[in-house]
Amino acid sequence: VQLQASGGGLVQAGGSLRLSCAASGRTFSRDNMGWFRQAPGKEREFVAGIRWNGSTYYSDSVKGRFTISRDNAKNTVYLQMDSLKPEDTAVYYCAVQGTRGSPATLPLAYDYWGQGTQVTVSS
Repeated sequence: VQLQASGGGLVQAGGSLRLSCAASGRTFSRDNMGWFRQAPGKEREFVAGIRWNGSTYYSDSVKGRFTISRDNAKNTVYLQMDSLKPEDTAVYYCAVQGTRGSPATLPLAYDYWGQGTQVTVSS
């Protein structure tokens, strides 16, 4: 099982980026997926999640600015990030949620992780 995140880069405040997470190794259409981020010196934090049925949920810090979506035919999850702020600067990771029952906003709930993609927002 592999997750390949891409789409990060350098953008000015107020700009947009679209991250992609392509999964391989098996089909993930029945899995819940999530995006996390980790800034230097900080813990990994939840950003957005999408359940197998397409329902979504977000952290308060990105609600209204970020949109998570999935294309099951392509085995890919996306994170559209608009109105970016300098505090959004971090390495962004996609992940596949496991079945151990931990809250979906915690990293320990996830079994598989991508390698991360850097997002840098300049002021």
